[in-house]
Amino acid sequence: MACQFNTDCEGPISKNDNAMELSEFYIQEGHHFFAIVSKYDDYLADVERRPGYKAGDTLKLILPFLKAFGGTDEGMRRFSREHILLVPGAREALRDIGVMMETFIISTSYEPYIDALCDAVKFPKDRTYSTQVSLDRYPLRDEDRGKIIRLAKEIQEMEMIEWPDGAQGLKDLSQRDQKMFRRLDEIFWQEICEMAIGKILYDVNPVGGKEKANAVLLSLERTGNSLKDVLYVGDSITDMDAFDIVRRGGGATVSFNGNRYALRLAEIACLSNHASILNILADAFQKGGREGLLETVGGFDLGRIQGLAPISSEGYPKVYRITDENRPIIIQESEAFRKQVRGVAVGSLG
Repeated sequence: MACQFNTDCEGPISKNDNAMELSEFYIQEGHHFFAIVSKYDDYLADVERRPGYKAGDTLKLILPFLKAFGGTDEGMRRFSREHILLVPGAREALRDIGVMMETFIISTSYEPYIDALCDAVKFPKDRTYSTQVSLDRYPLRDEDRGKIIRLAKEIQEMEMIEWPDGAQGLKDLSQRDQKMFRRLDEIFWQEICEMAIGKILYDVNPVGGKEKANAVLLSLERTGNSLKDVLYVGDSITDMDAFDIVRRGGGATVSFNGNRYALRLAEIACLSNHASILNILADAFQKGGREGLLETVGGFDLGRIQGLAPISSEGYPKVYRITDENRPIIIQESEAFRKQVRGVAVGSLG
């Protein structure tokens, strides 16, 4: 049967969070800065569900700050080339799956990072979808640079934002967090937008949320396949729309070391420190489609992959079919394992 493999990059293929790492490289205390902006992104996309905003738009929100602290197109390319961190077995998995079926990488990451990764794993760049960006195109006045640097310091001094499960808007948040969200709205949608550099927030369209779903459809136009022929692998909030469209179309959805957002919509959860498990899942899908894959998962035997993927003392890799009943415990285990594999800083992001 004709099938195709569509995968996110950061998570299933690499351990990087390139945008966070760029923030850490250019901005003093950039990790906390990025964590605050990322949490703000999660809130806008998943709690408030603000019209015109989508998961992954963090990657445009941080651009004026990267520019203000010295970021350039060449700097982004060079940093990306020098800091690729692959999931063990990822290069071989992409190669072997590419022999089995049409294969695409659909990533929210910046294009310079995806270009660097393609060079590292020998993957064709014309089979990727990623966020197009050029910092060099946007001038930044010295006065505005100073303002943005001061705004970065203000964000760095904010405490981490939290909200209760089931929150639907600001009314469900603490008074402190309501004040913080209103201030972040002012920073991004008033103060920065009044600067010339603010145009970048309207021009850049990160490939997250609905744009990942659109990328799936664009890949189908290239292959002539339908949604039922798609095996989609992702791990975060940016994959939810792609999971949704593939699952409703009869395809298969796999969370690879995913967080609670990915596990909300994926049908299969995979916990692994090695990408070779993806070969087995792709082979089962290629031979039997969604039903064949689910049957394989239902009878999953660790012994089948001995010699292919290393087994940890805790018995990983693990593969589960997700149900409403087991989802809470899988979320707990997958998020803990995610932090173990990718580090607490990256693993804690949405």
